[in-house]
Amino acid sequence: MNFNFTDDQLMIKETAREFAVGEIAPSSVERDINAQFPSDIVKKLGELGFLGMMVSPEYGGAGLDTISYVLAMIEISKVDASVGVIMSVNNSLVCHGLEEYGSDYIKEKYLVPMAKGEKLGAFALSEPEAGSDATKQKTTADKDGEFFVLNGIKNWITNGHSADYFVVMATTDKEKGHHGISTIVVENGTPGFGRGKKEDKLGIRSSDTSSLTFESCKVPVKNLVWEEGKGFNFAMNILNGGRIGIASQAIGIAEASFDAALKYAKQRKAFGSHISDFQAIQFKLADMAVKIEAAKALTFRAAALKDAGKKYFKEAAMAKLYSSKIAVECALDAVQIHGGYGYVREYLVERYLRDSKITEIYEGTSEIQKMVIARALLDEK
Repeated sequence: MNFNFTDDQLMIKETAREFAVGEIAPSSVERDINAQFPSDIVKKLGELGFLGMMVSPEYGGAGLDTISYVLAMIEISKVDASVGVIMSVNNSLVCHGLEEYGSDYIKEKYLVPMAKGEKLGAFALSEPEAGSDATKQKTTADKDGEFFVLNGIKNWITNGHSADYFVVMATTDKEKGHHGISTIVVENGTPGFGRGKKEDKLGIRSSDTSSLTFESCKVPVKNLVWEEGKGFNFAMNILNGGRIGIASQAIGIAEASFDAALKYAKQRKAFGSHISDFQAIQFKLADMAVKIEAAKALTFRAAALKDAGKKYFKEAAMAKLYSSKIAVECALDAVQIHGGYGYVREYLVERYLRDSKITEIYEGTSEIQKMVIARALLDEK
């Protein structure tokens, strides 16, 4: 694998870094405290092409590779993981899914405005009884002439309060189990569609998460993505790319934790010396640095395989599993190095710790990633 980034990839990384530092950082603490969605920032992200990075220019996207996407995601998430997950969902789960499996009608009507950043998307799979076991979809979509009539509830939907379009998994044939699940695009404002309250979360508080409700919600049949009965396959395939996005988000959090810990260790004195002189602190910093580099290697490998058109679901699961694990570990070590200061809002490491934990949960828990990896390994032998 070639670890030398191209000039274009480095330019994307630098653009993302400058935007994160200049536009995202100034309001990040206030937005976290107030759980305020970054509407203006998301609009600017779209104008820069960061909401449709991998979408073909034919459909309003930037036409970039997955490596560039990972580099940008790391830089954005390093400053604010909430903005990172908004960006990840729109890119990895919504735009990629519609470009890969959507009809020409869906691409023109829904993909183009989302890839341009004019509209925002959300991915609606989870339900009260369908979390890790996504086969247990209770939301139904019954055919009525030229419409599907949706009824049900979706939980834990990122961008749930702010999205314009929702990619929804629903059961169209109860007799076929998970082979009877389909994917349908629902527009905000459709009669019968509603949003629940915003969840009051531990971390990534500036992104909004809410439930969705469907009560006799009529959606045109032409909003079907792929084919009837392909919804479960659609979700599993798209989540593979989503895991690369969340791995990148986790790396950003880990890097932010490391940078803060390193800076503090060089400034803080105890017993007459900077604490960076103490071997116990040095070992923590060394471990953090090694973990981050290992997580990057796994994530860039998964991204490179995706760009090459090769199978990458095992590698994406590995990247997501390990990167999320070390994000939590690096954030914990950063808090420990800061001591009491690490426990207060004045120092950002307490936010990094709160933000890190969700990376082990959404888009497939760590336990699910291990199942994916183990099955792939067993199939290879």
